[in-house]
Amino acid sequence: MRIGIPKEIKVHEYRVGLTPSGVKSLTQEGHTLFIETNAGEQIGFSDQQYQQAGATICHQAEEIWKHAELIVKVKEPLSSEIPFLRPDHVLFTYLHLAANQPLTDALLISGCTAIAYETITDKNNRLPLLAPMSEVAGRMSIQAGAHCLEISQQGRGVLLGGVPGVAAGKVAILGGGMVGTNAAMMALGLGADTTIFDNSPDRLRELDTLFHGRLKTQYATSDSIYKAVTHSDLIIGAVLIPGAAAPKLVLNDHLKDMQKGTVLVDVAIDQGGCFESSHATTHTEPTFTKEDIVHYCVANMPGAVARTSTMALTNATLPYIIQLANNSWESVLKRDENFAKGLNIAKGKLFCKGVATAFNLPLHATTEL
Repeated sequence: MRIGIPKEIKVHEYRVGLTPSGVKSLTQEGHTLFIETNAGEQIGFSDQQYQQAGATICHQAEEIWKHAELIVKVKEPLSSEIPFLRPDHVLFTYLHLAANQPLTDALLISGCTAIAYETITDKNNRLPLLAPMSEVAGRMSIQAGAHCLEISQQGRGVLLGGVPGVAAGKVAILGGGMVGTNAAMMALGLGADTTIFDNSPDRLRELDTLFHGRLKTQYATSDSIYKAVTHSDLIIGAVLIPGAAAPKLVLNDHLKDMQKGTVLVDVAIDQGGCFESSHATTHTEPTFTKEDIVHYCVANMPGAVARTSTMALTNATLPYIIQLANNSWESVLKRDENFAKGLNIAKGKLFCKGVATAFNLPLHATTEL
């Protein structure tokens, strides 16, 4: 199969769809790889390394889309890339369509097959291709939040770990999944007073056991969340409903009751955000303030540590890419119901329930393929 890897063009997005090692694995399988020049240059993966792995270097993005059947990306295609899409393209990337109706409509019109990393499941109903970036984003959320708490960033001037004789900063983490768990690990490592909220008692028990009682756990209700956000220094939004828009857990009305300089880090921003006041930001301008509350809402947070993220992502996606390259996408999805959950769009039809619900669009079953 002809596989194309375009250079990512989102603001300050330096991740790349595959490492040179991943490319080599595919060329050894007999596939033809095309990669855009300098796609991995910023993170230490040179054109020469990709050539040595067997890839052909293309100097224009249009060449990638022209030659390839399978397009492997990191982020969703932006408006300048949409015209390159064809009905014979299989697009394999993070899509997060439930927060982006214009992109959903454009992909439907293009006729392409769009398979989303973030909705593929495994036999245990986990999200194996979202997991590596959730780990990165969860860990980064505390790192970014700690920085935003500094006075120079309009934060409260709180050191999360405190010092002897001064109480540690308070961190509230909304959501006990992969993001929340990794955020808790980092917050506790810094010595912060950390509480995680979830609406699954079983998950709260698991977290209590995992952290040997060092992590405070609390059942998530509107009241418990309100009390937490009005008394915390740093709030991490880490909720996820696979394929669907994130629920709004912190409302605009809550902001006026928070302490001035409180920091909100919305890791769920790719899915629309779980704070009502959130809007997507970039690594160029990562924060904004509203009601004196600092919001960090970068939509591609793992892009800041792009080398680590690219390597972790390739580790997760490569087995799936090999399956798509060695077989037709229809045959792969028909025999693997977990992989099939990644199918969002094909042949002008929508197959993801969360996206259909978000935009009130017709939902189709994979049995119709």
